[in-house]
Order: sequence, then structure tokens, then C-alpha cells
Amino acid sequence: MKELRGVFSTVNETVQAAKSALYIYSKLCMKDRQDIIANLRQELSKHIDELAKMSQEETCMGKVEDKAVKIRLAIEQTPGVEDLETKVKTGDGGMTFFEYTAYGVACAIHPSTNPCETMINNTIGLLSAGNSVINCPHPRAMEVSKYLTDIINKVIFDVCGIENIVVTLNECMLKYIKEIMTHPDVDLIVSTGGSENARAAIACGKKVISGGAANPTFIVDETADIQKAAYCISKGASFDNNITCVGEKNIIIVDKVCEEFEEELKKNDVFYIRDVKQMLQLSKLLLTEDLLPNKLLGGKNADLILEKAGIVTNRSYKLIAVETVKIHPFVTQELLLPLISVVRVKDFDEALDVALSVEQNLKHTAGIHSSRIDRLNLAQRVLKTSIFIKNGSSLDGIGICGVGGTSFTIANVTGEGAITAKDFARKRRIALVDKFSIK
Repeated sequence: MKELRGVFSTVNETVQAAKSALYIYSKLCMKDRQDIIANLRQELSKHIDELAKMSQEETCMGKVEDKAVKIRLAIEQTPGVEDLETKVKTGDGGMTFFEYTAYGVACAIHPSTNPCETMINNTIGLLSAGNSVINCPHPRAMEVSKYLTDIINKVIFDVCGIENIVVTLNECMLKYIKEIMTHPDVDLIVSTGGSENARAAIACGKKVISGGAANPTFIVDETADIQKAAYCISKGASFDNNITCVGEKNIIIVDKVCEEFEEELKKNDVFYIRDVKQMLQLSKLLLTEDLLPNKLLGGKNADLILEKAGIVTNRSYKLIAVETVKIHPFVTQELLLPLISVVRVKDFDEALDVALSVEQNLKHTAGIHSSRIDRLNLAQRVLKTSIFIKNGSSLDGIGICGVGGTSFTIANVTGEGAITAKDFARKRRIALVDKFSIK
């Protein structure tokens, strides 16, 4: 078997390799970093379909074609060195620079839902900021992550002759990840995914950038363009079988337009359930005895879920919508599968109250479909989420629309929001005193 670059057997070997590489990498200029990122983008673009297929086959979640879209987005739209904008202020007393410098060795923990795109996204950002990177993939995505690490290392070595700026372990068990996080030579922890990793990272007492649980909730009021709202919601919630953390999970809709919304959803290949018997069939399948999500079905497609629930259909569907009450686990739990809950309310004021309750103060993702500017702005102020979408798809919140760059680490726990290179760097203030003003 071919030996993979940047893959090590022990925690100490991994950390020391990243630390040694950082010493050399820190001597490179910004132009060198730009060359590395440009070459990474070019080479990784050749492997998009391969990485998408490997990722789907190993994790058994999502859709190959949608994973390819996310991987391409990470490669092409992740902000690089240009994100590190230096600011200068001058006056009679001198000149002050505000600029960015690397933290050092970074530990980046990745989820099984978006393994390749998150690794690419974080690696480009961390390298742009001048850090070396220890990637800690989810155990369900180890092989594709090691393969991706090998590609990244070959590109970097070919550009600048440095090995092991980006490394990973041969096996990423939880105990190894905790050992890396607490290692004295690790300076920064970037945690993408579940709350358990977030709590463990914060307990280390180091600089932490952390995402956590999400329950993306979207309001549809009576003034919304219902046809567009249904299209956007079905597009976002069905994408990659709704395992992307920003994907629509709950729809809070004003009763007056709910039936029209139902008909528009059906036009977008959505199987709509109001029947109590069918809802119970799905609940029995998708929830455990403790009313928690059945993780064995995470990321599976809608047709398979309907079949396993014993619900007979005469065609294929990409998404399931279940009309239910606000306290149902389909509403309160993040299922990570192609299902959205639909909760009826009497008016916008109730919709906002219910949405705030359902989002559970996770401050991750929310949105609204409305033609009233005052409601768009009020919902944004009340739902203080890291990502907020007005009259669009959840995918627009991570840059599918082509504006604002992309991020696959949404730091709702530590508050940075959608992460880019500047968040992976320490901010410095440098003063140059006396007679440097040119005004």
C-alpha cells in the first residue's frame, strides 16, 4: 500500500511534525502563501468528483452530486490570504498598524456530514493565516480524509519544499483528539460539529473557535412569495439529504397560506404528510425509544425512509414534509435527514415567538420569507443567529449565491459566526511613534 504523506501513527509524531513544519513555514512571505493556496485550488479541482464519491461511499450519507457542489464551493470560494486586510491609522503622534499573525499549530476537528469540504475550507483558511494544521476527521470519514491530506501535502511540497504543514492521524479516536487538544504545542482548536467536541475544546483553556448544535428554523408569512419560498426551502432542505448544518429543518408558517405552500412543495418533489397515522409511522422509524434521532438513518434519501416506514408511494421524492405541533421531536431535534417539519401559526407575531422557541437559542441558522421589510428586519433582530437568510435558500447562507465567500465552520458556540482566514489569526496592534504622518 502506498504511504500517505502527512499521516502519522501517534499523537506526538503528529504534533511534532506540524510544529517542525510551522517553523519553516513561518519564514515564508505572503506571496508564498498565495502561491500555495492557488496551487491547492488548482490541484484539488481535479479531484472533486473522486472525493465526493469516496466521501459518500465511506460515510453512507448524502448525495454524490451535492457533495461535489460543496467541495467545489470550498475550493473556489474559501477566502484566502486576501482576507487578512491590514488597516493603518495615522496622525500627528505617528502611525498605528492593525494586522494579523498566526496562532501557530492548529487542531481542526471535522464532522462526518461534510468531511472533505470542511477540511478544504479550514485548511485554506488556516494556511492563509500562517498556521500549520492537524486535521482530526470523524472516524466515519477517515480514509477519504487521509487521501485528501496526501494530495494537499504533495501540492505544498511541490510549491515550497515543506513537508507536513497539514497532517492527520492514521486513526482519529476521541481519546487521540482530546490528547491533541490538550497538547502543550497546540495553540488553536477549531471544532466543527457536535456539542460534545465543543465542550471538550472549551475545557482545554486555549483559544477555541467552535461550532455546535443547530436547528435551522424558517418563517413563512402571509405576504411571502409562496412559490419562491417553497422552491428555496425544498432546494435547501433536500440538498445532500439535509445533512448540511444550515439546511432548513423547521418551517413556521402563517395558517392563511399553509395550504398554498403545501401545493407548491408538492410541485417540488416533496411528499407532504398531514395524516396522523403516517406521521406515527415515520416517528417510530426515525426516533429512538428516548425520542432522539435514529442516527442509522442519518443522510439517507427520502424514498428509502418512506419505504422503511411502510408508506407506499407511486413516484420518487427528494424531501418529506410533516405537518405537526411545535413540541414534536421532528421540530425540536436536528434529524440530519431529508425531512422538514411544518408548524402552523395564526399570524406573524406568533410565528416569530414559535421560531425563537424552536431555534432554542442555538444562534446557528434561521431565515424568513416575507415581502415586508419591517418583518424581515424584526426577525433578524429577534433571531440572533450566526447565519440569517431573507427570502432565499439556506444554501445562500454558505455562499452558494456567490457572494461573501464560503464557510463550513459556523462558530455559533464561540460567537465568530461564519469563519474565514482572518478568524484563524491573532490580531495585533503595532505603533510607530513620532513624525510618520504624511498628511
